[in-house]
Amino acid sequence: MEATRGSWCRNGLAQGKSMSHEQWQSRHGFILATIGAAVGIGNIWRFSYVAGENGGAVFLFLYVIFVVLIGLPLVVAELSLGRRAQGDAVDAFARAGERKAWGAVGWVSVAGAILILSYYAVIAGWSLKYFVGAVTGSLWTTADAGYSEFFQRFIGDHAEPVVWQAAIVVVTVFAVAGGVQKGIERVNRLLMPVLAIILAILAVYALSLPNSGAGLAFLFSPNWSVLGDPTVYIAALGQAFFSLGVGMAIFVTYGSYMPRDFSLPKSAAAIAFGDSLFAIVAGLAIFPAVFSFGIDPAAGPELAFIALPQVFLAMPGGEIVGAVFFLLLSASAFTSMMALLEVPVSVVVHQLAWRRWLAALGAGLLVFAIGIPSALSFGLLSHIRIGSLGILDAIDAATSNVLLPIGGILVSLVVGWIIQRRVSLHESDLAATRTGLIWLWLLRTLVPAAIIAMLLHSAFGLLA
Repeated sequence: MEATRGSWCRNGLAQGKSMSHEQWQSRHGFILATIGAAVGIGNIWRFSYVAGENGGAVFLFLYVIFVVLIGLPLVVAELSLGRRAQGDAVDAFARAGERKAWGAVGWVSVAGAILILSYYAVIAGWSLKYFVGAVTGSLWTTADAGYSEFFQRFIGDHAEPVVWQAAIVVVTVFAVAGGVQKGIERVNRLLMPVLAIILAILAVYALSLPNSGAGLAFLFSPNWSVLGDPTVYIAALGQAFFSLGVGMAIFVTYGSYMPRDFSLPKSAAAIAFGDSLFAIVAGLAIFPAVFSFGIDPAAGPELAFIALPQVFLAMPGGEIVGAVFFLLLSASAFTSMMALLEVPVSVVVHQLAWRRWLAALGAGLLVFAIGIPSALSFGLLSHIRIGSLGILDAIDAATSNVLLPIGGILVSLVVGWIIQRRVSLHESDLAATRTGLIWLWLLRTLVPAAIIAMLLHSAFGLLA
């Protein structure tokens, strides 16, 4: 399905580009693609260890609240920006602010997407390495000294992390080069149901293990005294923000391919629900197994790559379960990488009129090159420190704790205050509804206040 975008002119700003602009083939495909964009390593790997470090059930409770009150309003805002512009992220913000200078807001989000993808591809490469190792058996036979040493030796190698990073980037470039309908939508229509089935099977298996009830209690029986710790609130807010993928123009870009007859509020609610459900079911797949085999749920980022392989090796049929788990981790990373890569590709296609395949190749090469220092940050470049952090951790901190929150605040500012109220409500399909007034109030007040609190905590530790 094709839609031709005409020109628009406001306050002397003319945008005379006329071009073919793809659209999603179906609402079902759009929902699966956007859930695929949100669902990724953050839902499986990051959610599990952050929940483990922050009290389990109370963290989950706060996380769900923040998804509804902070994440969902931003998803609606970003989708409405994109659908209104029918262009790229830079065009969307420029049109919203009625001046070309507002396009700089779009560039901030594009920069965030590129930087996140640069190191995200490194971690996705780790997942792919483990999946291939689990299938071939090398993961189970070469870790005699323990998975901690195996993992450290792998990420400290001078070449291997770059090879796996390159492999996942190449696959992503091919998918995005295929276009919105024949590439991104088609892949997500195939992968997302498969991922849901795999995750459900892993959860059922984990719940059948001895002492799995302890994992359920950790995830669903809250210790309300944890609410006295402000860092838990910040962790839950950060996870909601990171997991949904707001602030990096993904939903602005995907929203630009959204036909007018798709219900925007229903679509946004389905995305937030699907993303959160994936995270919760991932917890059901991981925590019962962790408690069953006496692993510390607060094992940190190493949970997926050090602790869980030990669990898989010890459980009946664990080699098969491990292969399926790392397939899930790799495939979910891939669906998010497609969305992240589409952000700069869309900008290049619209702003420079490049062919899609060339834009995808150019953006992929840029992302790969920027990500090489992150891939080598535990080996060849481990001596380089930015403050107290290595290269990958520093880029992660800068994007997750600074660029994305700033992007979120700018979205709330543009949609909540810069665009006329009646236009914002109309473009979000919430005109003449009480829900629309609540959404706009959240976007104008609570959303920026919460994000500013997260920024202050990250930058100055004022709430620690």
